[in-house]
This record gives sequence, structure tokens and C-alpha cells, in this order.
Amino acid sequence: MKHSSLALLLATSLSASTSPATAFVLSKPASNSRSLVARSLFNMKKEFAAPCVMGDEEIMSKKAHGTSDVPVQKNLRWNCDYDTADRICNFNRHYAEYAGYWTSTSFVEEARKEYAEKGEITFYDSNTGKPLFVAPKGRDLESFLKESASHGWPR
Repeated sequence: MKHSSLALLLATSLSASTSPATAFVLSKPASNSRSLVARSLFNMKKEFAAPCVMGDEEIMSKKAHGTSDVPVQKNLRWNCDYDTADRICNFNRHYAEYAGYWTSTSFVEEARKEYAEKGEITFYDSNTGKPLFVAPKGRDLESFLKESASHGWPR
């Protein structure tokens, strides 16, 4: 059953492209899940528009503190749990915090304040403190929070 499902998935993915070659060499990033599965199966890199840069597997190699040179910062925003953040950021390859964890923090209250003051919320790297991204983009705060609640994580 698994093999036939995989074959069907690959056949569907390949038939969605204009030629078999485009399933393996895409000039633009594909956004559908079939393409992402095909990329994953064939160890293909997904490309993103600048300023995003995809790293190689070496990024996740063992370092002084898990996959980082340093642990997460002690005073994390939104009263995030240090141990949870450190485990996810530095000793983890596949998962994040449980869905809805963000609702147990002060994120919503503090995000509302920051959005009211600045019109956006800046998210920072837990290890370095460098800005990673701002949200919401192309929508208001309520839409952002509603989608985040639906998804399980701020997005």
C-alpha cells in the first residue's frame, strides 16, 4: 500500500509539471505540497527570493551547544520557557513546540501593544537576538492572530 501511494504521489507530481524534467529542475519555487514532497524525496533544494538564503545540512552539524555555538538567551520575549526554547532551537531537527504553546505565553498581549505602537511585530532569533522577520505582512493584526490560532503557531 505504501509503495503504491508513493508511486501515485510521484506520478501526480510529475503529471502536474509541463515536462518530466521540470519536476526535477524548477526555475521558480513551487508552492504546492506535491512539489514539496517530490523535492524532499529527491533531496532537492527549494529556492527562495532574496534576502532569504537556504543553508546546507552543515548548518545542523554538532557544535558547542547542540546545533549552535551558544544557548538561547536567558530573557526571552513573551515569557517563553527557556528550556523549551533551548531544546527546540539547539537540540532539535524536526519539531517545534506543541501547537498552541504561544497562547500560554504573553505573546498576544505584548504583540497587540507592539503592533499598536509600530504597526508590526518584530520576531528575533532566540540565540543571537538578531531580527528574523516582521509580521503581519499584507493583513491586519486580527487576521494574523486568527490564522495563527487556526495553524497552531504564529504565522
